[in-house]
Amino acid sequence: MTAADAPVPRTGGLPLVPDGFVWPRCRTCDGAMQFLVHLPLPFGVVAVFFCQNDPGMCDDWDATSGDNAAFLFRGDLSPATAPPHGETTLGAVTALLPHPEHTPTRRPVLGRLGGTPDWLQDDETPVCPACARPMAFTAQLEEGHDYATAANFGGGGLGYVFSCQHCGEAAFLWQR
Repeated sequence: MTAADAPVPRTGGLPLVPDGFVWPRCRTCDGAMQFLVHLPLPFGVVAVFFCQNDPGMCDDWDATSGDNAAFLFRGDLSPATAPPHGETTLGAVTALLPHPEHTPTRRPVLGRLGGTPDWLQDDETPVCPACARPMAFTAQLEEGHDYATAANFGGGGLGYVFSCQHCGEAAFLWQR
């Protein structure tokens, strides 16, 4: 079991954020977004959110729609407080392992850190909004093992996390 605010790679729980953080809201429906993943990296922590208030109605799969948000945080971080309304957290906290090790005593990994993306559709590598260069692939996420606690990537989809270490930017998208 992984704590909801553990400083380890995980899906679910609460994001670790800097002072003054404001929980993101969906550009389309204005609802509070759902926290998806906490990814500590050598150069900071990536936190990913996406809208799940009315699945299928907001463009939460698009890296530039405003219906999802990814942040690259640096410095001192503490657990955020989730807003009281909206679909803001996953049903469970799941630790992410750094590589896909499948053994009889370990569950399969829910994605991977680093490497190259396994695109389900075309390459959609986002460009950094600050420097206009392609962002670096950071992680690939699978939906999960249990429908009640899994991320919603449209049924069998994959999530993709990107970052620009130099500019301190991050992006998220998913494909099905």
